[in-house]
Amino acid sequence: MHAVELLNIKGLLLLSALVPLIVMYILKIRRERLRVPSTWLWAAAERDLLAKHPFKKLVAQVPLVLQILALLLLALALSRPAARGGTIVGDHVAIVVDTSASMGANAHPHEAPGPGVATRMSEAIQAANDVVGSLSPGTDAIIVEAAREPRVVSPLDRDARHLRAAISTLGVREVEGDLAPAVALAADRLRALGGKKKIIIVTDGALASPDPITASGISTEVVQVGEPVDNAAIVRIDVRAGVDPQTHRDQAQVFVMLESYSASPRDTFVTLSVAGRTDSVASRRVLLPPNAKTPVVLSFEPTRQDEGNALSVHIAPAAGGPDALPIDDVAFGRVPGGRRIPVVLASNASSSWIGRAAASDPDVDLQRITVAELATVNIDPDALVIVEGACPEPFPGRDVLVASPPPGKSCLGVDVQGPIDQPDLTSWDGGDARLRFLTLDGVHLAKATPLAAEGAGASLVRAGKVTLIADASTPGRTATIVGFDVGDSDWPLKASFVLFVRNVIELAQLHRSQGGAGPARTGEPLRIALPNGVTTATVEEPGAPEHDIESKAGFAVLPATDHVGVVRVRWSSPHVGSVTIPVNLSSEAESDVRAKPLVVDEGGGPQGVAVRAPDAHHEWTIYLALLATLILAFDLYWYTRGRSRIAPAGKPA
Repeated sequence: MHAVELLNIKGLLLLSALVPLIVMYILKIRRERLRVPSTWLWAAAERDLLAKHPFKKLVAQVPLVLQILALLLLALALSRPAARGGTIVGDHVAIVVDTSASMGANAHPHEAPGPGVATRMSEAIQAANDVVGSLSPGTDAIIVEAAREPRVVSPLDRDARHLRAAISTLGVREVEGDLAPAVALAADRLRALGGKKKIIIVTDGALASPDPITASGISTEVVQVGEPVDNAAIVRIDVRAGVDPQTHRDQAQVFVMLESYSASPRDTFVTLSVAGRTDSVASRRVLLPPNAKTPVVLSFEPTRQDEGNALSVHIAPAAGGPDALPIDDVAFGRVPGGRRIPVVLASNASSSWIGRAAASDPDVDLQRITVAELATVNIDPDALVIVEGACPEPFPGRDVLVASPPPGKSCLGVDVQGPIDQPDLTSWDGGDARLRFLTLDGVHLAKATPLAAEGAGASLVRAGKVTLIADASTPGRTATIVGFDVGDSDWPLKASFVLFVRNVIELAQLHRSQGGAGPARTGEPLRIALPNGVTTATVEEPGAPEHDIESKAGFAVLPATDHVGVVRVRWSSPHVGSVTIPVNLSSEAESDVRAKPLVVDEGGGPQGVAVRAPDAHHEWTIYLALLATLILAFDLYWYTRGRSRIAPAGKPA
């Protein structure tokens, strides 16, 4: 059984031409006066001329019938009649539409991306509409969007207009997709209903996860859209501050990982741009081997004005066909600050072992102040703040290192207990970045103040069951508490002490280069570190209007963004500032736009699912137009069949 519909109902307006056509056949002809010898043979014509009405009786002549038939066929041709696939039988149907990033790829190879070019998403929308058109009478359907997180676009509805309106709102989300939660959501909505149930998945088959999809015993079909296309992508970007080996000047180093999903080599241009500059700052031409990853390093010398600005890396084919998926042809980063990191040492002591270790690092710009000056000195928001013998709050800067906090108080949420004598170090967390590449064997302490560290990973260094170095980090800030004065130990005489201070500084440098948030991916919420005292900030993000967010305890949470680009957060109180956060797709699985096997567990164990082509419409326009042309040709033959041919000059007709 097939459903027929008119894709352009306005084409039927041509039927209005039937009125003048019929009028022409019933309107009397205005005759010309001629002088003749006798009117006996013209009696019938004379009676017609003497009639008082201008119209004559309509006679079903062959030309009239042919012309009416041709007009009807042309009107139908202009209205674009189309037949769709067979009817989908069922009481309740769930239509799950894949809207992940790969759905933005070209539907057909060798087509350059641009307006009007068919994408997998446009074909998916058409396929979903075809499914709606194939529903049997009385069947209701639910529309579920499958991106990184599932979303019900339309609840159960029998009205095809409402379902199509919901489908028209779907678009590509620049995220790594996951069909399993969407199918599980659809199955959950259908499970409680009676009657026959069916799930129809519309996807390109470029799945990010190979795991079987659970359909909870509900019959499932897959409508696959798109054709195999080649793609090249930026699957990773990393930005670091470095030093030019020739000039010894500060340098921004951008590490990019490219991956080709093509069976043949691809010649590609890689270009690096910085916001605020009109020209690119670096570029390379790279030959990508087939089905392989290629690392690329681009570097430039940033100015003071560049620091903190957004940078972008673009790839474009140097020759050959267009790239299939424009979304992963660009990746964003942030220009890091200078190589030297600001470190503030707040101590009332005349000398400091930690200060000496920090000052020995050539990449440290050390500032010494007293503990009381912490509240009055203007400190860089990205600085590493080291405090000895005190624990004032709130702390300025970003990362914090506290040594020998006063006992009997709480420091950064960690209770400092009473002193103990000569504790023996027994274990330490070598997996933590602050304690990597070092050992505390042979370190002796004269006394210490144990720390009441709670939670997994909070205890970094232990003496039996007692914690001596604790992690008090919060989202957006790394905080380390050392529960003893390093001068009351022989630790400063060990190489591990210098390594520990260096690790803390390197971690702070990493956070400084990342800005207010670490590497961000589309579809994931952002945790943004903000200076203390900031309560409200304004957010600009791609694909969304400007809006405000609240900050608590030095950080704010931004809901997931579905678009690749740059998020800018700015604030004006207690001081003016801003931060730039790059957001990228960065998904090897999603950039691989080749179809993969889709396995659905319908309740009896994993099994392959029959993949069928979408119930695409089959238009009859060209056939109706050809038939109308043939009828008009026959009408012309009928009209001229009895006429004499015109005789050549000089010969009788």
